Amino acid sequence: MLALRTNFPRVRRLFSPSFSKTGPGFCCQDRTLTRDGPSRKASGQRYNEPPSAEVVARVSGIPTMARLPYRETADGLDAAFVGVPIDTGTSNRPGARFGPRQIRVESAMLRAYNSGTRAAPYQSIRVADIGDVNVNLYDLQDTCRRIRDAYRTILAAGCTPLTLGGDHTIAYPILQAVAERHGPVGLVHVDAHADTSDLLLGEKIAHGTPFRRCVEEGLLDRERVVQIGLRGSGYSADAYEWSRAQGFRVVPVEECWYRSLTPLMAEVRSQMGAGPVYLSFDIDALDPGFAPGTGTPEIAGLTPIQGVEIIRGCRGLSLVGCDLVEVSPAYDTTGNTALTGANLLFEMLCVLPNVKYLSRSSSAVAGGNGLVDARTPAVHAALLPRRK
Repeated sequence: MLALRTNFPRVRRLFSPSFSKTGPGFCCQDRTLTRDGPSRKASGQRYNEPPSAEVVARVSGIPTMARLPYRETADGLDAAFVGVPIDTGTSNRPGARFGPRQIRVESAMLRAYNSGTRAAPYQSIRVADIGDVNVNLYDLQDTCRRIRDAYRTILAAGCTPLTLGGDHTIAYPILQAVAERHGPVGLVHVDAHADTSDLLLGEKIAHGTPFRRCVEEGLLDRERVVQIGLRGSGYSADAYEWSRAQGFRVVPVEECWYRSLTPLMAEVRSQMGAGPVYLSFDIDALDPGFAPGTGTPEIAGLTPIQGVEIIRGCRGLSLVGCDLVEVSPAYDTTGNTALTGANLLFEMLCVLPNVKYLSRSSSAVAGGNGLVDARTPAVHAALLPRRK
């Protein structure tokens, strides 16, 4: 870093890590790209853009998500990456408490633009990493309260949270806060498991129960829920009977084998309509050959390509929050699970409302020119892959 400060004055100005006191409920290191305080896009202030690896080495600095600036709060942000480092609700292999940290490390590979869709999120909305919820590793009930309170604060700032898990228990308190603000929401749930158990070892709060609790509390618009990629052996002959009885659309993995999921996502967009939608993606939805670093792996899963198709297929939805959960670095010897998770979170960022897309005629770095709105139907159709 000393060499960078000596030889690259511009880098010194843009990339100067420092530690500071964290905001309520959060703990992280302060790393800002600009000297001006947080402000909304409409204020005319510049956006946050991570430093390019062409100028600043990926191995430099203290990791934040995508090497974005760290902010103490969500104030002034349109979207924020936030970690929830718990695995207290896991039923099999632990370690997801370290998921947010490892996803941030692997996210150093991310760049500013989506080459596949031409999304330009950092030219469109103001984004930062706001650190981790300060969880209680000894008390899951208290952790849920802390998560709920933290997300109430994030949402009250008008910010869309992009969550790094953590086990899937976290979806329950997050959705409590989301539904308080937006009312019952639609849900795109990508997972190997339905996570609708009533009790696990006598407990109602665990990573296999969140969506049962959400239904009981009226947090979900049940006709606008889809569960994609479900598979594995079950505790009954029809492990998804309860989901179907609630009105959920269930898409078992067998319906996904050997095919593109782009047509499925066209149906999902129609099902979700114009109402608020939450996207919850468990990394174990992917086959463990691609993503072994997770707590409850199931064979014969989705491919990373299908995972990307699902997320890109959410473009145009009124997304009010997203999460990527269940990355367990201890079982991720190559780092590929966390790397995949980081890329899926970037894809989620790219389909948020108000993210712009570079037109085909514009230059690679438009600086705000040549951008088209993410919700333009004609552009959406033009950018979808064409298949025979």
